[in-house]
Amino acid sequence: MNADLHCHSTVSDGQLAPAAVAQLAKAGDVALWALTDHDELGGQREARAAAEALGMRYLTGVEISVTWASRTVHIVGLHVDLECAALVDGLARTRDGRAARAEAIGERLETLGIPNAYEGALQYVSNPDLISRTHFARFLVESGRAQHTQDAFSRWLGEGKPGYVAHRWAKLADAVGWIKAAGGEAVVAHPGRYHYTPLEFDTFFGEFIDLGGKAIEVVTGSHTPDQYGEYAAVARRFGFEASRGSDFHAPGEEAILPGSLPPLPSDLKPVWERWL
Repeated sequence: MNADLHCHSTVSDGQLAPAAVAQLAKAGDVALWALTDHDELGGQREARAAAEALGMRYLTGVEISVTWASRTVHIVGLHVDLECAALVDGLARTRDGRAARAEAIGERLETLGIPNAYEGALQYVSNPDLISRTHFARFLVESGRAQHTQDAFSRWLGEGKPGYVAHRWAKLADAVGWIKAAGGEAVVAHPGRYHYTPLEFDTFFGEFIDLGGKAIEVVTGSHTPDQYGEYAAVARRFGFEASRGSDFHAPGEEAILPGSLPPLPSDLKPVWERWL
């Protein structure tokens, strides 16, 4: 099945409205789709309505920001109840502090000779409560200080870079707990992006399993082709189900469009099988 279970819209840091992302997914022959905006469920009803009108199956979704071992990781929740108070309230608490962090990033960039970065980033934000580093990256590209958004992260905004400001997000136990309370399944998003040692990864995956996590993204737009194989092996080793998603944000920012990824390895169990 051509499933894309990781996409973003203007509700968080994407550049297309939920219905427009649905149309792009349909154009990519996606059969099962999920919108997974950061720490926010506000686009879900529009996304579902658009998907169903286009003849796609739809899973509700969200991507929760988590701090683990002093670094940021993301946990995708799939097939979640949008009315679950534990999830709704938890996401609201997770969103708190984004605005203050963004102002601090703007101040940091100002000291680096990049004035008005906070105001510049706001031009790309539909919901000020969800301003993120991606919005700053778009400003840096537009102002000629980076070639593309990934360059902006590599030079200015990534962890350890001069414009980076740390923020403590939700705990792993909280994020998985909210997803489980909402009747959903927790998935480790793009594990290849996290700079942990092998021992740290083993500890992280072990804790995730102990909390009730059962799946990781294997084939994702945030992984290289070599990492598809690497994290397929991780899934086999830990007994994880596998997920697949483009991590699409905006046309022209990423090479991977919804529906364009290769299939999961045939010996892995897709996380979506339980809902079909």
